[in-house]
Amino acid sequence: MLRIRLSMGGVRKRPIYKIVIADSRYPRDGKFIEKIGSYNPLLPKEKKERIKIEAERVKYWMSKGAQPTMRVSRLLGELEIMPMPKPGNNPHKAIPKKERKKDKEETKDAPKAEAKKDAPKAEAKKEEPKAEAKKDAPKAEAKKDAPKAEAKKEEPKTEAKK
Repeated sequence: MLRIRLSMGGVRKRPIYKIVIADSRYPRDGKFIEKIGSYNPLLPKEKKERIKIEAERVKYWMSKGAQPTMRVSRLLGELEIMPMPKPGNNPHKAIPKKERKKDKEETKDAPKAEAKKDAPKAEAKKEEPKAEAKKDAPKAEAKKDAPKAEAKKEEPKTEAKK
């Protein structure tokens, strides 16, 4: 698959990017098919030299099926070559990483805890009729066995008196 992407150049702390057409399997700074522009992020946004793109070549390659990366599509949107992409929604971006981990753990535990809280109630409701039946059954058996046990207890007493 063809991609329109940035290829990094320049020196440390002073990057400059080439906007290239490359196969998606090639490395970022590796082999490319055609260079169609450049991007210098250190220049102010007002300067025209910041983004230089051959618009005709971009349209040609897009007609051939080349897909721009998110960053390149934003650059093309700024130049009004294509519509600006929708901004991503990352509400957790401004929250420190440690706090995000705590929130994730709490959210993972919360559904389990709620399920555990609800489960015993549901199980208790299901088990109550069974438990009552089981409780009643031993009592009934005990009542049936109780007169026999009492009779046995009484008999030895009567024999002892004789």
